[in-house]
Amino acid sequence: MRFGYWHFAFLSEQSFLAAQASECAADQEAFWEYHDLLFANLTGGNNDFSAENLKAFAVELDLDASTFNQCLDSEKHLQLVQAETEIARQIGVSSTPAFAINGTPVMGAQPFENFQQVIENALQTAGE
Repeated sequence: MRFGYWHFAFLSEQSFLAAQASECAADQEAFWEYHDLLFANLTGGNNDFSAENLKAFAVELDLDASTFNQCLDSEKHLQLVQAETEIARQIGVSSTPAFAINGTPVMGAQPFENFQQVIENALQTAGE
């Protein structure tokens, strides 16, 4: 099994900034911590992902602020985020979360049983 995470920045310009910021955090080995902080703020009602707030989140995680700020300001990861978003659109993704299991799309938050069925079907097909 291989798990991959792709950015799908589709809500606003701030979603592109937030995706880039998570990659800047990844440069400091803190992708998942930053990711989790973004979603905690989003579900907590703070959906202002301005550059200023994104930089404050990096400080909150004790990242090197100078390195993080330079990364975000330079748009170092913009091409990656744009490319991943475009690929997601091309394969039919229109919302998050979205999953692909051996090429079979599973859209939206689904119960475990739905994933289990798709996985079992993929295993059965692979065994044939």
